[in-house]
Amino acid sequence: MKRWLAFVAALAAITPVVHARSHKELQIYFIDVEGGQSTLLVSPSGKSVLIDTGWAGDRDAGRIVSAAKVAGLKQIDYVVITHFHQDHVGGAADLLSRMKVTTFVDHGADMENSDEAKNLYATYEKAIKGVTRVIAKPGEGLPLTDVKLEFVAAGGERITDPLPGAGEANQYCFSEAPPPEDATENSQSIGILVTYGKFRFLDLGDLTKVKEMGLVCPNNLLGTVSLYLATHHGGYPDNPRALVWALHPSVAIMNNGAHKGGNPDAWQIVHDSPGLADLWQMHYAADADSKHDVAENFIANVDEKSEGHSIEVWAKSDGEFTVTNSRNGYTRNYR
Repeated sequence: MKRWLAFVAALAAITPVVHARSHKELQIYFIDVEGGQSTLLVSPSGKSVLIDTGWAGDRDAGRIVSAAKVAGLKQIDYVVITHFHQDHVGGAADLLSRMKVTTFVDHGADMENSDEAKNLYATYEKAIKGVTRVIAKPGEGLPLTDVKLEFVAAGGERITDPLPGAGEANQYCFSEAPPPEDATENSQSIGILVTYGKFRFLDLGDLTKVKEMGLVCPNNLLGTVSLYLATHHGGYPDNPRALVWALHPSVAIMNNGAHKGGNPDAWQIVHDSPGLADLWQMHYAADADSKHDVAENFIANVDEKSEGHSIEVWAKSDGEFTVTNSRNGYTRNYR
C-alpha cells in the first residue's frame, strides 16, 4: 500500500488538472493501426491514457490524433508502451510531433539485443527526451481518480497476490499443455486492468502464454472481466483456455490485422468462452477460413485496404456498456 501511495503521489505532482466533463462514462477507442495496437481511454473526468502508438509514420499518428479530437482532448496525459516492438512503440515520435503527451510509461529497458531492437529503443528514448517517464511495476497504477488503472504485469514480472474478489482455484489449468518459453519483448508486456465501478477491462498487450498462465494458474489472480482484449492480436498458443475462460468476459475484442493475428485456434477459444455475448474484430482475418471470422457487423474493417475504422466502447459504473463499430454505426448494449 505504501508503495502504491508513493507512486500515486509522485505522479499526481506532475499531472495537470483536467476539468470534469458532463458525461459519466468511460470511453475506450480501439484505433485501427493495422495489426498493431493503439487504444485510447478517456475517464469520466477527462483524464486520458493511450496504450501503445502503433507503427511509425503519418498514418497511425494521424488516426490517434483524430480519435483524440473526437474525444475532445487537447493533449494525452499518459502513453503506456506495453513493450518495444515496432507495432506498439514505432509511432511514439510521430505522435509527439502532432500532440502533447505529459507522461510516458514503459517497463524499462528493451530486453532484446538485435540491431533492429537497439535502434528502435534508441529512437524511442530520443523521442521522449524531456517528457516525464515512469517505469511500470506490477501492483502499481496511474492516478485517474474516478477510474482505477492497475498494472498486473510488467517487465516479465506479475502480481503475486489475488486482486479483491479473485483467487479461486482455476479448473481450466489442468488441461493446458506446458507453455513454450519466450525470451522476446512480448513476455515483458505491461498488462493493464481498468476498473470503473462494476465495469472491468483487461489488456495484456502481447503477453505470451508462459506469462499469461502465471496470472491465472493454479489460482486466478485477476477474477472476471466485462471486456477482454485478446492478447497478441489473437495469437496462439497465447489466449489459452485457462486464461480466457477463467476471465469469463462478457465481450471480447480482437485487434488483429488482415494478415496478422486472428489465429483460428485462438479465435475458437475466445468465441467459445462460457458466457461470452459477442466477439468483435478490428479486421476481417483474410487468412482464416469463413468459420473463424465473426459477422460483418462486428468487424470494423472488412477490406484489405483499411480505411481506419475503429471500435468504440462507452461504459457506465453500473457495469452497463455499449460497443459501436465506427464503419457502419452498428451498436450493441451489454449489462
